[in-house]
Amino acid sequence: MARRSARRSPSSSAPLTLTGELPVGPVPISTGTAEVVRDPDFPQRVTLHVNGVPSSSLDLSDPGFLDFEYMQQMAAFVALLPPGPLKVLHLGAAGSAFARHVEHERPGSRQLGVDLDARLLELVREWFALPRSPLLRLRADDAGRTLASARDESYDVVVRDVFAGDRTPAHLVGTGFAAEAHRVLRPGGVLLVNCADKPPLTTARREVASLAKTFGPDAAASGRLAAVTEPAILKGRRYGNLVLAAVRELPKDPPAARNDPIGQDPTGHDPARHDDEPREAPQGAAEARSGHDDGVVRPDLRAARLGRVLRTLAVPATLLVGDDVTAFAGTAAPLETGAP
Repeated sequence: MARRSARRSPSSSAPLTLTGELPVGPVPISTGTAEVVRDPDFPQRVTLHVNGVPSSSLDLSDPGFLDFEYMQQMAAFVALLPPGPLKVLHLGAAGSAFARHVEHERPGSRQLGVDLDARLLELVREWFALPRSPLLRLRADDAGRTLASARDESYDVVVRDVFAGDRTPAHLVGTGFAAEAHRVLRPGGVLLVNCADKPPLTTARREVASLAKTFGPDAAASGRLAAVTEPAILKGRRYGNLVLAAVRELPKDPPAARNDPIGQDPTGHDPARHDDEPREAPQGAAEARSGHDDGVVRPDLRAARLGRVLRTLAVPATLLVGDDVTAFAGTAAPLETGAP
């Protein structure tokens, strides 16, 4: 679910014809229908509608393009991570716009996109210029099952962008989901959550409380917990998307060897290489200091750079960190859930 600029309404009764490689009109998929709608002002820009809902927006000539505001916000968090390729797990693939952006910005990244709809994944491979396997693998599966099967400390980023209608499925929210995401993240890795909510943002507040409980009592104070959204949503004026971010803490002792050896995918399926060389910490990253310099870095979500980037987006966003994100959660109780 995403807010975006006005577009043409999908033509639900149009017959299937082809314009180049793109269909015109709805196409049957495993869970309903998919439709590719061109932007009337920018023909190279298309929006993928899944069961009538805008699910991905891509520029066919620009793999780095992001249209949805929440994806632009997520990209600002990913930019805080150390330079170089990343391992990213996308729970909710659709048209893979965000995965395409990550590969454009960080060539050589190894990404896995998961979606329940097998036919949709086949079609987006045909329609859009997506990175090929092993750079981007697409898997038809339940997002919770894929997360549960991933190895410990095997991903730099986990993105949750899964909806059934206007809600995230119950097994992908709360402390149970957060604990699994925390487990599969490497130290310094980031969980990014797309949370759609309406005033008074009760669900978002409880999700922040769930992340705070799971990622540690000092998560907010140490710059490892954040929420970001547009001011109108934050003020309770309308329904919309919030991005929640949580960073796994750094180890107090030298980290053990990674659990995913070179050439082996973190979920134990297709082989996928990854750059294991130490990375230079960018502005906004904090480094572990525990009597040794192990080169492990993590993003500091309190970094002035992050707030500045979010404020200067086409649709400015407000960043809540530290005391502000704690105040946002307030007295909201964590969503106590089991593992996905």
